Formats: sequence, structure tokens, C-alpha cells
Amino acid sequence: MGVLGAGAMERTDTLILGGGLVGLTLALALDAHGLSSVVVDPADPEKTLTGAFDGRASAIASASWHMLEAIGVAEALKPHGCQIRRIEVRDGLQKQPLDFTLGDGEPLGTMVENRILRRVLREAALNAKHITLKMATKAVSVERGAGGVTATLDDGSAVRADLLVAAEGRNSPTREAAGLRAANWKYDHAAIISAFAHSIPHDNVAHEIFYPGGPFALLPLPPGNRSALVWTVKAKDALGILALNDHAFAVEAQKRTGGLLGELSSAAPRSSYPLGFHHAAAITAERLALVGDAAHGIHPIAGQGLNLGFRDVAALAEVLVEGSRLGLDLGDAQLLARYQRWRSLDTLMVASATDTLTRLFGVRGRTASRVRRFGLGAVQRIAPLKALFMAEARGESGELPKLLRGIAV
Repeated sequence: MGVLGAGAMERTDTLILGGGLVGLTLALALDAHGLSSVVVDPADPEKTLTGAFDGRASAIASASWHMLEAIGVAEALKPHGCQIRRIEVRDGLQKQPLDFTLGDGEPLGTMVENRILRRVLREAALNAKHITLKMATKAVSVERGAGGVTATLDDGSAVRADLLVAAEGRNSPTREAAGLRAANWKYDHAAIISAFAHSIPHDNVAHEIFYPGGPFALLPLPPGNRSALVWTVKAKDALGILALNDHAFAVEAQKRTGGLLGELSSAAPRSSYPLGFHHAAAITAERLALVGDAAHGIHPIAGQGLNLGFRDVAALAEVLVEGSRLGLDLGDAQLLARYQRWRSLDTLMVASATDTLTRLFGVRGRTASRVRRFGLGAVQRIAPLKALFMAEARGESGELPKLLRGIAV
């Protein structure tokens, strides 16, 4: 549909505040089923599409990839993605890792750089029939009531919708304004983000090495000798690591790989962000639904943050599309209650599990290390338990919405 001009009143099915990865994906999922959205985001696309804005890469679980296929964006991502065919998990540099290995089936996930994912989603949204983008724009006021949602934007235009969706991220002002409280705390950690070339090919293997200071993850990127780095460090150490020159940074990172990928070189620009946890007990209110980090934020220890947001998208899209076919108002309390029930248990379980892992692997000492290694060994030996972990990694646990099975609603 394109970009809405100033001074206009737009009538739409959903008003989505937040045009990041989750917000745009929701708009595209709704568009694929004939429902319209206006997406409002204060960020300037000229800045958000650069590598300097967000140097992260995301592990898109296989179930999430099925949804991207169903809504028509996976094909454009394929040339830029790298499949994860195996995951090796270690407590420190133990020789025998917990090894999640696939046969000839679909991958555990696909690594895609965020800047590429953001660009592909934006291009698809610009070409979508039922999506209007209002970028570099803020909502000055938003009113929710029995008759619908009305928003006034800072360019003088206005939007009227049946449903408001908050996809604004961890510090969602819409969540706060609605009085939806979230349990939250900060970890004494920061994530260092970068990427390296390496002398030994990664062979589509992701490595997660747990140290008392935090997990150290190397995630495969194309073409085969490059991997993304997510290095969790104590918050007090982050500035010092960021200040290292490229050679010293590569040396420090290589020490922690134990030579798994050979010599590291060509470090990408580094960035850092603080880590925390939050979980909103209620993710709906009158004519309002939260998705993605507006609803929940977890430690990146298991790489499931974006995939949780994609699960929100798939569930909410299914609820709204089916409700629309029944002739229901998209802001109907019954529809929102169904979304709340569907997502509340899954998000709480994943959030609790990642928090527990973070604390478990952060305990120092030989006894704690023995317990962790015993646990990793048990998962490796017990086939049903290992299968459960692999299903979670693929995003295939619980009651899957149709889109996560690659099926249109």
C-alpha cells in the first residue's frame, strides 16, 4: 500500500506501533490474509537499515522460517541465510559436548543478519496491498474505547483502527500507559556483538560455550568461514572489551573458542547492550495486544528472543483472521482472551527456563561444574529428553499456530 501522507485520516483493521522485526512480520502475516495495518515507528529507515544500527544476527527457528515462507518473505532471505545443522553445547572447554545433530531433515534454524532481515521485511511491506508505513513518525495520542482505537500522529495525520498492537520493544510506552505491569530485573551482564572470519570452516555448526562470566556463542554465517559472536560478559568488563583493538579482541575471543574454529580474524564492528528480563503477566487490555519484546524479554542464552516474538505473531494473526471470518470486531474481548491464553504459558515457560539456565551456568566452582556436566551428559544419553530440547530449538513445542507449520490460516 505504501506510505501514508500528512493530513490524512486512515481507516485500518490494526494499528501497529513499532516497525521492527516483529511489528513488520505481523503486518505482513495479516496482509497475506487480507487484513490491513498501519505501522507507525519513530525510527528513520535510512538509519535502521545500516549495519551500524544493529550488528546482530538472529537464529530463526525452523518453525519461524515456515511462517516466513507462508507469508512470502523467506525466498528473499535464502541467499543471505546460513542453516544451523548442529549445535554443540559445552560447559567451558569440555571435550565431549552436548551435541544436537540433524540427519537429512530440516535445519534447527537459519542464521540471518538483522539488517538483512529488516530490509527484506520493509521491502515486502512497501509492496504489500494492505500495509501503510508511517516511519520516522510518532503517535502523539492514542485513545482506546468501546468504539475502536483512534491515534493522532505527529505529522498531523490520524488513524482509526479496531485493534492496537504494541510492538515497541522492551520499554514499550503503550504497555506502561495501559497499566500492564511486567516483572523485570537486570542481569549483571552485557552482550558483546561482533563477527569473525576463521580458518576452519564452521560446517553449519553453532557453538555455545558456557563460562561462569556468561555464555560465549559462535553462530554460523555465510559463506562458511564466518561466524557471528554473542559474548556475554560481566557488565563491568564490557567497556574494556569494546576498547580493545581488533587484534587483541580476536586473541581474547580465540582463547575462549579453544581452537574450535582455528584462527579468528577480520573482526566486524563491535557493539554492546545490557541484558535483562521482563515478563508481562497480561498481554492484552481493551482493544490492545502486546507482541514481541513489548510482552517479554529474555536473556539471549538460548537464542529464542526473536522466535518468541514470531510465535506471538503467528498466534495473534490466526486469532484475528479466524475472528474476522466469523464477522467479529478485531478488538473483540473474546479474541484477545484467546490470544492471552494461547501465549501466556509458552512465554512464561521459555522465559523461566532461560532465566534458570542463566543462573545455573553462572554458578562458579568445581561442584557446580560437575553438576552441569552431568546434566549435559544426561541429555546427551536420554533420547526422549534430547528430542524435547531439539523440538524447543526448532520452535516446534506446544500448540503450534498454523503459520508456524507453514500453513495459511
